[in-house]
Amino acid sequence: MLRETMMSGTVQIETPLSKVRTVACTPPRHSVAVFWLQGVTLAWMLVECGLSLYAAAMAHSPVLLAFGSDSFVELVSAGVVLLQFVPRFSISERSAARAAGALLFAIALFVCVMASLSLALHLRPETSRLGIGITLAALIAMPVLAGLKRREARRSNNAALAADAVQSATCAYLAVIALGGLAINALFHIAWFDSAAALVAIPLLLKEGRAAWQGKACGCC
Repeated sequence: MLRETMMSGTVQIETPLSKVRTVACTPPRHSVAVFWLQGVTLAWMLVECGLSLYAAAMAHSPVLLAFGSDSFVELVSAGVVLLQFVPRFSISERSAARAAGALLFAIALFVCVMASLSLALHLRPETSRLGIGITLAALIAMPVLAGLKRREARRSNNAALAADAVQSATCAYLAVIALGGLAINALFHIAWFDSAAALVAIPLLLKEGRAAWQGKACGCC
């Protein structure tokens, strides 16, 4: 009788634990909302990346180069989340995050070199109305996208979408820095401020790269 009682108690204890494990390790649900959010992000990032890098080349602007490069990384990140909807395409979220992290480290080094050379050689980045326009648009759009992604990531238990929400928020911070550098150069013709703003953006790129490199796809990995 005692043995049966102990066994029944064991069953009662083990059942809730198994339920907890099931909840904690529930795979992400590929909802329609995730698909549309990332589709909008992908389309926006194509425009933002293309225009900001074009404006950076035309104005010789290091801060626009930093902003456009980060837009490229977020474009890749949005594409990785969308690949979850392709049944036969297998990609580890951790591998994708590490690739994005390595790319961000490389971009931070490249921007640092370009901004330092611009300051050392006394180059004068030109005023870029296109750059001001695209960074202002990003400053409005990216916080909204980041908030929607965070909410949907919690609802669908999608770690990749949660990481992408962080990148969207970082893009908004970079837009503030880039817009400040471009606006001051345009209004007061302080050319070196553009390169200084690019150097200020580097810690954000490094922080984002470190978070991506060290991040895990889920709590069960």
